Amino acid sequence: MKLIHRVLMAGAMTMAAFAVPHAVSAAEHIIEMRNKDDAGNTMVFVPSFVKVAPGDTVKFVPTDKGHNAQSVPNIWPEGIPEVKGAFSKEVVFTTDKDGLYVFKCLPHYGMGMVALVQVGKPVNLDAVKNFVATGMAKKRLDAEVAKVAP
Repeated sequence: MKLIHRVLMAGAMTMAAFAVPHAVSAAEHIIEMRNKDDAGNTMVFVPSFVKVAPGDTVKFVPTDKGHNAQSVPNIWPEGIPEVKGAFSKEVVFTTDKDGLYVFKCLPHYGMGMVALVQVGKPVNLDAVKNFVATGMAKKRLDAEVAKVAP
């Protein structure tokens, strides 16, 4: 009887290993919404660029009040719903679809408060490169796009 239980248990563990490998390997990445970074730059996401694997979670944490995280429309990969976080609230983003995802803080976008999340391969790199951001956001987004790797 004990042998049967061991065999059944081993079989169940093997099936579980094949059924949920993605959930076990998913990681969480934190991006803080700040008034100032350690270098003295104001109105920033820290870090402002992260490269993650499909299925990973990116959590935007309001370290300082008065910020939000929301998607920059028209340049996200097709089929992914836009994100619009409330002010001074955590925003959680997860996707299995490769691409570049540009986030902004609505009231501080013109001051350059943007973040770039690369999920897997940058399938929409041309769209992001050709996007015309406003104010300081253009300079900061260009700097983040330079960090993108295939």
